[in-house]
Amino acid sequence: MPGSGTGKATTRPDGSSTRGILAINAGSSSIKFTRFDAATLVPGLSGRIERIGAPGTSLTLAIGAAPGEVMPALTRTDHAGAAAHLIEWLRARDPACVLAAVGHRVVHGGPDYRATTLLTPAVVESLRPLTPMDPEHLPHEIALIELWMARFPGVPQWACFDTAFHHDLPPLARLLAIPRRYAAMGVRRYGFHGLSYEFLMEELGRSGGTRAAGGRVILAHLGNGASLAAVRDGKPVDTSMAFTPAAGIPMGTRSGDLDPGLAWYLARLEGMDAAKFNRMVNSESGLLGVSGTSADMRDLLEREPVDPRAAEAVGMFCLAVRKCIGAFAAALGGLDTLVFSGGIGANSAVVRERACAELGFLGIEIDALQNRAGADTISGPGARVSVRVIETDEELVIARAVRQALDGGSAEPTQSTSRREKP
Repeated sequence: MPGSGTGKATTRPDGSSTRGILAINAGSSSIKFTRFDAATLVPGLSGRIERIGAPGTSLTLAIGAAPGEVMPALTRTDHAGAAAHLIEWLRARDPACVLAAVGHRVVHGGPDYRATTLLTPAVVESLRPLTPMDPEHLPHEIALIELWMARFPGVPQWACFDTAFHHDLPPLARLLAIPRRYAAMGVRRYGFHGLSYEFLMEELGRSGGTRAAGGRVILAHLGNGASLAAVRDGKPVDTSMAFTPAAGIPMGTRSGDLDPGLAWYLARLEGMDAAKFNRMVNSESGLLGVSGTSADMRDLLEREPVDPRAAEAVGMFCLAVRKCIGAFAAALGGLDTLVFSGGIGANSAVVRERACAELGFLGIEIDALQNRAGADTISGPGARVSVRVIETDEELVIARAVRQALDGGSAEPTQSTSRREKP
């Protein structure tokens, strides 16, 4: 992969172009990447580095990788070290590749960024004041952007914002019930997982038609980070996450919504300051906090028959999803389609079944056999609400947006290649 410019593309023996768009999706403890053919958006090499900052940092390869191929051991396990190691490994593995562009997922765009944006030093500097809004993601993402810009100075780099999908939420959905002066400072409901929701709506339109995509839709992106969004006529109406990704339903290590009085109570009880409270609600709570053992839904489902706390964590999560579905159906004035996605939503039949339990009054009925089989549509015959399972692909959304920016126009939707995200 190498080189520091866009260069002239050559052709591989299989006829594919060597010009690529590299999509980088950095999380709080992972980096996912996919290199797409710049002309066709066909995915090539892809993978993810997981457990960054913890023992056992590893690379998993997916599309375009030789069976059994592994990345050499990392000597540094922070985000910058992992990314630098990845760059060198990619260069050594595919020296004929020439990058047309790099696209970066940026979780928080604040009040100003609402579209794919060319990254310049000035833009990067404008992102720094947003880090208090998302201290779990933005510092890592900014560091990675600077690293890639330094290593590939001749390659255009673009930011794709997770908040952009929700930018035009209705005013009442954006508003937080705190003094108005904070709204003028940019304190509002932003919503996240926007790249995933954009993909899900495109796929829903492709598989269900314009009527499905234009109806009353609830999207449930359930993974280590989890949120739901309500969409009507193709536009977001509400979403569970708010000013930061810590709000909404409980997640792997995030608490979700809490009584705000808890901060004052813990400050008096334990002397907990703001930094410790932030660490607790982002890194020590959710499934991990309730179970006391794991943030991974797969572990908890395995343990629930013998571990009451694991069972309570699973039950709490499913109840929170069910309550949010009911609330959003009320906000939409009814429901036509429910979509499950994310590592848990796309892979756990048990969670889908329990989340939909007792929602028959909304017209939600699950076909148990279809659900266990992981079918694309899992609603029962004649059910009023279509319940679907769609695997999300945030990297493809990044690649589409970057190609559109490079072309200066709109890009045709490209059908994705299935890549199951693990919970």
